[in-house]
This record gives sequence, structure tokens and C-alpha cells, in this order.
Amino acid sequence: MADEDQILYEVADKVAVITLNRPHRANAQTMELLDDLNAAFDRAAADSGVRVIVLRANGKHFSAGHDLSGGGGQRPDKITLEHIYALETRKYLEYSLRWRNIPKPTIASVQGKAIAGALLLIWPMDLIVAAENAEFSDPVVFMGIGGVEYHGHTWELGPRKAKEILFTGRAVSAREAEHIGMVNQVVPLESLAGETMRLAAQIAQNDPFGLRQAKRAVNQTLDVQGFYAAIQSVFDIHQTGHGNALSVTGYPVLTRLEGMKEKLKSQ
Repeated sequence: MADEDQILYEVADKVAVITLNRPHRANAQTMELLDDLNAAFDRAAADSGVRVIVLRANGKHFSAGHDLSGGGGQRPDKITLEHIYALETRKYLEYSLRWRNIPKPTIASVQGKAIAGALLLIWPMDLIVAAENAEFSDPVVFMGIGGVEYHGHTWELGPRKAKEILFTGRAVSAREAEHIGMVNQVVPLESLAGETMRLAAQIAQNDPFGLRQAKRAVNQTLDVQGFYAAIQSVFDIHQTGHGNALSVTGYPVLTRLEGMKEKLKSQ
């Protein structure tokens, strides 16, 4: 599949729909996919005819997270923490924060598995509509790292539930996520697309400046409470996991998680 097909983009009735389109790889995220995704968000944000942005995915699963296969290429003989830090700052942390602060309402439409790096796409969205079969997980403690780069766990799940999910690596079901408040709606899988677009259409009827200001008010309140500072600080904690792995093995530890993702892609 051509790189340009990894992300699909369309606009109808004031709603931009951005689609992850690597179903054959469970929508695992290459660096190129993330760049294309960011370009699609920029396009929607700049289009005065777009009032709401929907992020969805083709295939059985929303996303297996970061593509750990390296795209089939050889891993470098030597990699430094400086290299990892710079790459993950731009492609993960800065992209996620940028998407969070797009001055238009955003909705994630999620089915199947959403693993680790998938949360960096989902959590920055304003609203989440989940299919009944959706499962959210961050099992990167298996890699010797305390959580993914955009560490929204405490804000999305609450402190004790966040610790449980990180310590055990277990998935959060759609219904549990709804009960916690992480998900806005849970719908049958066959109704996911329709219900997401119905919600988007309802929001798109409102005044665009009013929507922008409402979003800013909520995000600014979270930032005053410490969200932005915490995300930045915990990103540095994440990097200590890479640093420890480099000191032990000379390369970031992939271990069980890489095998889990390969199994998922074959399903």
C-alpha cells in the first residue's frame, strides 16, 4: 500500500473525517503515518468550512500503537538517548499536544484494540465514541517503561485506576471506560460510524467561535490544574526507561510487546 494511502481524508456537511488506513497492520503507526496524520489535522484546522473533526480507523482494530517493526529495515548499530528524546518529542509528545489544542471539536471513533501509542491519538481528542468491542491498554511496563509518551493516564482514569492499568497491563473495556468517564458513548459496533457522525453533525450546527471558546475554556482549566506541566514532566520520566534500556542492552527494550503486536496484526 502506498504511503499516501495510510491516511484518508474527506469532508462532508462541515465535518472532516480522518481515517487511519493500515488495516493490514492493525493501523500500527509508522513515522510517515504520523506525519500524514498531522498534515490531515492541519488541513482540517485551516479549512473554514470544517467545524468538527472525526478521527476513525479502517479494519478490525483502531490501532496497535507504534509500529515497532522498524518498517522492515535494519536497526542502527548505535542509538543514543538524545536521538530517541528528539524523535519522540516531535512525533509523539508535540503532535499529541498539537492535536489536543486544535481550535475545533474533535471526536475519536474507536473499535477493537487501541494499544499504547493508540492512546496518543485518542486521548487528545475532545470526545470519544467507542464500539462495544473496544479495548484500551498501555502494557509498556513490559518494556521497562512507565507508560506511553503522552501520559494522560491519571487525568483520563484517575490515579488508582491508572496505577492498576499500568501495573497489570490489562485492557480497559469500553463499558469500564465509559463508567470512568474516559469515553462519552458506547454503541454497537455496527452503529459506530453512524452514531459518531450523528454526534459530529449535531455539534457542527453550533457557532464555530462558540465551540472554539468552549473547548479553550475546558483545556485551559485543565492546564491551570497542572495538565500541561504534568504531561511535560512525565515525558521525561518516560525517557528514563529508554535510558535504562540503552545502558543494559544498547537498544530500547521491545520484549513481549513487540510479539503481542505482531500477533494482533495477523488476526
